[in-house]
Amino acid sequence: MAKISIDIKEGKIADEKDLIIGIDLGTTNSLVAFMKDGEPIAVKGKNGKGTLVPSVIHFAKNGKVIVGDQAKEKLISDPQNTIYSVKRLMGKSYNDVENHQQYFGYKIIDEDTESLVKIRVKDRFYTPIELSSFILKELKQRIENELNRAINKAVITVPAYFNDAQRQATRDAGKLAGLDVLRIVNEPTAASLAYGLGLSKGDNQTIAVYDLGGGTFDISILRIQDGIFEVLSTNGDTFLGGDDIDRAIIDHWIGSCNIDRDSLHANDNLNQEFRLTAEAAKKSFSKNDHFSKILNGYHLELSKSTFEKLVEPIADKTIECCRKAVKDAELDISEIDKVIMVGGSTRTGLIKEKVSQFFKLEVNDDLDPDEVVALGAAIQADVLAGNQKNVLLLDVTPLSLGIETVGGLMDTIVPRNSKIPSKVGRQYTTSIDGQKNLRISVFQGERDLVEHNRKLGEFILKGIPPMPAGLPKIEIHFILNADGILKVKAQELRSKVEQEIEIRSQYGLSEEEMAKMLIESIQNAEEDMNIRGLLEARNEANNILLSAEKFLKQNDKILTLEEKNITLSLAEKLKTAVAGDDKDLINKTMDELNEYTSPLAHRAMDVNIAKAMKGKKVGE
Repeated sequence: MAKISIDIKEGKIADEKDLIIGIDLGTTNSLVAFMKDGEPIAVKGKNGKGTLVPSVIHFAKNGKVIVGDQAKEKLISDPQNTIYSVKRLMGKSYNDVENHQQYFGYKIIDEDTESLVKIRVKDRFYTPIELSSFILKELKQRIENELNRAINKAVITVPAYFNDAQRQATRDAGKLAGLDVLRIVNEPTAASLAYGLGLSKGDNQTIAVYDLGGGTFDISILRIQDGIFEVLSTNGDTFLGGDDIDRAIIDHWIGSCNIDRDSLHANDNLNQEFRLTAEAAKKSFSKNDHFSKILNGYHLELSKSTFEKLVEPIADKTIECCRKAVKDAELDISEIDKVIMVGGSTRTGLIKEKVSQFFKLEVNDDLDPDEVVALGAAIQADVLAGNQKNVLLLDVTPLSLGIETVGGLMDTIVPRNSKIPSKVGRQYTTSIDGQKNLRISVFQGERDLVEHNRKLGEFILKGIPPMPAGLPKIEIHFILNADGILKVKAQELRSKVEQEIEIRSQYGLSEEEMAKMLIESIQNAEEDMNIRGLLEARNEANNILLSAEKFLKQNDKILTLEEKNITLSLAEKLKTAVAGDDKDLINKTMDELNEYTSPLAHRAMDVNIAKAMKGKKVGE
């Protein structure tokens, strides 16, 4: 399948020498790399500063958005307006992250829905996609300043365990930043490429990629065979990393110096100083055997031997994950040929020793563990540009495929550049009580509204058993074979009612038409995102209004007159907001209604459970 090069700024097909960049969008830090004279290079900041850009976004009082080192300085002084670790929220709903709310210093909105989580900053509501796009824009600007040219195309890496929703969210963030994301690449695959693995014909190896970053850990077992990378297993902990080592050091000092923990945590500035001092101590042990500093009258000391005792439980947790990953891959440890170390926390000597002992191999850590993923992404980009001839790139879909959802939105099921053949499924439900039929319209294109995309066909799933809205489970599968023929199948899982359609044409689009669609999707990304955000907010609000109406009817005797009146007043306020075009106002009033009714719902549930259990004995 022919590759399409696009000059976004000029709005035309560009020559094949366009540069494709590699981006590591990280939880703690992000960076960008490109190929120069056949070698991957990580781009440094102004005046030759480091390659790492802290993945932190600060919203200043003047409305300016600051990303990177300057934003990181605001983490303590203005935490409500400073966002970090947004990667952990990508593709997640509030239900996915509610148990980890304590890790975030900013407000995550609880809407009791399965939709993408939102972050409130002042009176604005942002999705993780929008927030990640600010980081990507900063990286895009950094490399454009370095090379003094426009950059429009990128490869972005994600953890191997990222699901379809998280990968799609990463693609959308790239589009919003003005980037044509040619490929989403697994981080362990990128790390392997950086070490030159899989680039030689006949290179057949099984490798382990051990990735311990600031906030997360994952281990991936990969099989590389003739340029094809297959992830055999992954394991890890999304809340385990260098931050935990820092906390262990602080806890040690709290005990040894008789520091009052509550007083320390209540003093934001001092707490931050302790954290930075712990980080400095950790880094010092790569060259020294002892650390000492006086801070706020406390004499903070730490020996290397004590430090290693503090690190050992954390290292042991990662080794247990490694053990599970090897077992899941159905391999013996002796079958692992290489171990690659990724992430800044792997610089710790004890961790290297533990990993080496477990795999019975010397670890590969010759490349900078902070840069290795971005370097590999740049190599993958070079492959896509046609400059690496030995790596097999499987055929891919030229444009995204999806269906129309409520409000005329395009829900992408098979993202463009997905490898084929492929089969992808997603679950949907009805939006109206008693709905018996569901129209499924299939579209192709990159815009957020189906009216801007190309319709490929439609069919009706008939005979859905009448149920309340939201109860039916309708699974839609897109099956794309090696010839590019698309079959769309829909099934209601409870009744087994099903219907399917086959679309045989090769989409009927020329390269020029495809290029035009891609250009328009990136040029209109911000406008499309705003429209999508408004429509999604309206849809959520209407669902919440229906729920509020049902709640008032079902619990009329439980609620006081004042509670009913306030709920009705907030519902009316939300109806007024829904009639307007202000997405943030809709989200704000929806948040107000949820916050007020949430404790009422808990109380009503307790009362109803007590009624249901009345007169029954435990064990009945």
